[in-house]
Amino acid sequence: MTFNGLLQIAILFGLTILLVKPVGGYLTRVFTGERTFLSPVIAPVERGLYRLAGTHEKEEQHSTVYTASLLMFSIAGFVVLYLLQRFQGVLPYNPAGMQAVEPTSAFNTAISFMTNTNWQGYAGESTMSYFTQMVGITVQNFVSAAVGIAGAMAITRGFARSSSNTIGNFWVDLTRATLYVLLPICIIGTLVLVWQGVPQNLNDYTLATTLEGARQTIAQGPVASQMIIKHLGTNGGGFFNANSAHPFENPTALTNLIHLLSIFVISTAMTNVFGRMVGNQRQGWVLFAVFGVLVVLGTSVLYWAEASGNPLMQVLGVVGGNMEGKEARFGIALSALFSEVTTAASTGAVNNMHDSLMPLGGLVPLFNMQIPNLGGIGAGIYGMLLFFILAIFIAGLMVGRTPEYLGKKIEAKEVKMSLLATLGPSLAILGFAALAVVLPQGLSSIQDAGPHGFSEVLYAYSSGANNNGSAFAGLNANTPFYNLTIGFAMLMGRFLLIVPVLAIAGSLAAKKTVPASAGTLPTTGPLFVGLVFGVTMIVGGLTFFPALALGPVVEHFAMLSGQLF
Repeated sequence: MTFNGLLQIAILFGLTILLVKPVGGYLTRVFTGERTFLSPVIAPVERGLYRLAGTHEKEEQHSTVYTASLLMFSIAGFVVLYLLQRFQGVLPYNPAGMQAVEPTSAFNTAISFMTNTNWQGYAGESTMSYFTQMVGITVQNFVSAAVGIAGAMAITRGFARSSSNTIGNFWVDLTRATLYVLLPICIIGTLVLVWQGVPQNLNDYTLATTLEGARQTIAQGPVASQMIIKHLGTNGGGFFNANSAHPFENPTALTNLIHLLSIFVISTAMTNVFGRMVGNQRQGWVLFAVFGVLVVLGTSVLYWAEASGNPLMQVLGVVGGNMEGKEARFGIALSALFSEVTTAASTGAVNNMHDSLMPLGGLVPLFNMQIPNLGGIGAGIYGMLLFFILAIFIAGLMVGRTPEYLGKKIEAKEVKMSLLATLGPSLAILGFAALAVVLPQGLSSIQDAGPHGFSEVLYAYSSGANNNGSAFAGLNANTPFYNLTIGFAMLMGRFLLIVPVLAIAGSLAAKKTVPASAGTLPTTGPLFVGLVFGVTMIVGGLTFFPALALGPVVEHFAMLSGQLF
């Protein structure tokens, strides 16, 4: 660990903190329907879309109608993306002549991008045409992120409102998230990335002759426009198979910083939106603090593990940190930081090979993904609020009082829905991973023996079920077995989370606000932050303990003892 590395990490954290309030203020004005500086340009387009959709910005929905709208929109997105892949061979903008995507791979990819997971079992530059990348992948990057933001706004209104039978309008939230937030930032971000050297064209692939005389095909295309939204929307799906380690996706230190900041900017600002809308910005800072503690701890452990190096190499006299699987232009510090940020914020983009992380280094992103959507765009807010509800419930049990949070009594329905939302992904991870390590169809794809092979499988299902999308990559997951099982894990992770969240939102909105009393648990101090942190660690441990017992920790001690698998 070096001063320079710590400084680079501190710069990202500092910029993130500085942007929380101004971005949060803008987002609040957008979702409360106030006028913004973009309103003169966007408002006419917004109203036109409402007329086409047959809705109105003042028309609100009950939680069941809101949920039904979200589900129907998601199903439509899945169908469109699946068909685009299956028929891309006859569609335009296909200079490399890509043929139809194999059915189970198309199924997996359509679910992946519809659920904002962006798991990729394929290599983008050799599988997807420009048309599929633009009309299918990039569009879903926008709208799946907007769906997550809509879910966060719904549960925020649940806490902010009293005696209300509505939680907003899904179509309005979807439209505003796309038009006022994602599109404007992405237009500017795309131009900046092009300036830094990221391609944005519809040219044929370039055939080149290397210095050794070999022929090489250099893929290109509309890359920059997909790069900015894949990070801003905490999507993570890359244009190229190497993702953000590819020099066309991430050519400079500045683009790396832009990518990292894009991942955090909306996710963290949404905590401020929550505080503003419930009338107490300190509540938003508590959300931010819980997330911040987890990120700082994760970054510290990961950076230390990678900077300490490989003990097996040190025995051979090779000293220094672990540079295997890392780009030299980023080094250990920025690689470790990227791995932490992308898994803490459920993004899934990578600028280094997670399969090459040291055992304890790989343990950090694995744990991050096993905490349901703690930092994703939109999903990060409702993921954290689930832990807040559980923490309040546990605290109420300890003191013998009916749990309350922000003036709302936390009763049986809220607790049951919170448990369903947190246990659903765990069921998908452990259930499908168990099948994969006993069935021949699962075992045949595992590259490494022993605990690391187990970690590759557990990582894949953790990534799918918790809408992350990154991979250890030692697993050959583009097979019918993994395409189908990871696809179903992604469905469970998305909808067994967001549907209970919307049910909680409706239940809370209908309740009256109860004035705080002498027995009300304070929820803006370090004690409550610690309580939520503890609950988060316990719930995350439901799937984390198998990893601890069978995966990276066993591999770590085996490495220390000089054993290889």
